[in-house]
Amino acid sequence: MRYLFFFLIFGFLLTVVFSCSLAQEVKAPETLEEAGNIVERIFWGFPDVLKKVWKEALIIWDRMLDWVRGNILPWLKGIWNKITGFLAKEVEERKPAVKEEFEKEKEEMKREIPKVSKSLWERFKELIR
Repeated sequence: MRYLFFFLIFGFLLTVVFSCSLAQEVKAPETLEEAGNIVERIFWGFPDVLKKVWKEALIIWDRMLDWVRGNILPWLKGIWNKITGFLAKEVEERKPAVKEEFEKEKEEMKREIPKVSKSLWERFKELIR
């Protein structure tokens, strides 16, 4: 995914740079100084190109977000409401059985904890001796 994003941005930058360079008259540099000037213009123009690309990407992402908010989220909310409605019915139906089971477990724990705690204390005393 990372590489795909990198290649998309790189490809977009190349098209922007080439389209800008094609808009101007193309001629080969005659001296090293002219070649250096061309490289310098490309190098210093790179941040501006990145800024333009970023602004365009933000506009596109903002449009995509608006579309998702308008089309996808209402659909997901509808599904979520159906699921929660169904689960709420199930919870209400099973609530008495769960309470009863909880009370049974609580009573069982009240009976077993003293036995376990005594045996743990006795085991601890045996370890000390």
